[in-house]
Order: sequence, then C-alpha cells, then structure tokens
Amino acid sequence: MIFRQLFEPLSSTYTYLLGCEETGQAVLLDPVIVSMERDLGEIRRLGLTLAYSVDTHIHADHITAALELKNKVGSKIAAPAFDRLACADAGIEEGTPFKVGSIQLQPLHTPGHTAGHFSYLFGDKIFTGDALLIDGCGRTDFQNGDANALYKSVTEKLFSLPGDTLVYPAHDYQDRHVSSIAQEKKRNPRLGQERTLEQFTEIMANLNLPYPQFIDYAVPGNQQCGICPDHVPENLAKFCRHMTESPQG
Repeated sequence: MIFRQLFEPLSSTYTYLLGCEETGQAVLLDPVIVSMERDLGEIRRLGLTLAYSVDTHIHADHITAALELKNKVGSKIAAPAFDRLACADAGIEEGTPFKVGSIQLQPLHTPGHTAGHFSYLFGDKIFTGDALLIDGCGRTDFQNGDANALYKSVTEKLFSLPGDTLVYPAHDYQDRHVSSIAQEKKRNPRLGQERTLEQFTEIMANLNLPYPQFIDYAVPGNQQCGICPDHVPENLAKFCRHMTESPQG
C-alpha cells in the first residue's frame, strides 16, 4: 500500500494520498485546489491513476480540488452523503466501507465541527479531518457546529479506537505530522485528560477566535465540490491560484 502525507502551507492543510499497488488506483483525501498540480505530479511519479477524491467535510478555509481533479483526469468525487452534494458521484455513509482496489476506508460520522463531518479509519490510521487535531480540535462556532456533538464524536467514537491508532488530522499549524489516540487521550488540552463535557463546552465557548477570512467564499464553493467564486477579493485570490510545489511530510 502506498501512503503519502502532503502539506499545503496557505491553509496548513494535509492531503493524504493512498495508492493500491495491485490496481494502480489512488485516492486523494482532502485535496486542496491550490496544490492540485503538485498532487497530480506525485500521483504520476508513483505510476498511479487517481480514481477518487474524498473530503472529510465542507471546508471553510480552502477550496477543495475535487471538481477540478474530475475535470482534468476523470476522477470521481466522494463526499459524506449527509451533506447531499449534487456534484458528488458517491455518498459516504457510516457502516458502509468505501473501497477502491485494495484501499478500504471505514467511515465514521464525527459531527461537531460541522454537522456532516466524517473521519476515515484506514487500517492502523484514522484520518480525523478537523474533528480531532494534534493537541486540539476544530472550532464549533459556525457551519452548524456543536460542541456537545463534537465531544461525543471524539470521546465515544475516536477515543474508543485502539491507543496505537495513528491520528492524521486535516491541519496542523506547528509543523507536526502525526499523533496517536493514546497521546490525544492523555494530553489533548481540550478533549484529553478525561475532560468533562462541561469543561469542554466552556473551553470552546471562550476561544474568541476571529471570523475565518475565506469562509464566505469557501463554503459555497465547496458545496459545489470546489468552485472558486469569480468575485473573490484580490487579497484572497491566493486561495484559488495553483501552486506546483509545497512542503510535504
């Protein structure tokens, strides 16, 4: 099995490339439009063909590359069925494995950051999107976010996985690449250390985070599987420009 962790620095997003050596098919998890050419170059270098792009949720900080990938190389789009995206070719649901060649993702509905958020279990790895970050979690104050739901998603679903399960988040802002369920249960300052629901909701209610600068363009664009609006201000146009290289872990 081929596995690559790729980093997009503008939104500090991790994209994950999974490749089946038997069929030559590949899956891109949470691809970002600005690093699409970089990702396709890596797929070509590995001798793979992109079969599907898969998103964990409707992102608010970047535009997904799902639609442009489909237009360019013919890959299909998979997204949580919960969000009912008309542009998706496949709707992902908990309890139904998502299979591409020998790649098999076990979807887990982990709402709280967004109502339709999904995490994906892949062998000894869990791709947690924004539900569980390294020493943190996604915010819950927009897109039908719900601190109570996020607490339940993490403590009842993600923290019930084996402790040595590797945690691969959708973002990290401090140059970290991977954690584990055991580590997050022990030291995550928001959700670990046996935090109670009351403690967690108080933490989330007092974050006082600024309004996301790109959300008003990203959300409607991602509800269409990745369309950059034509009225993006110049200071935000960088979120739609393609790059060919970026750091990767």
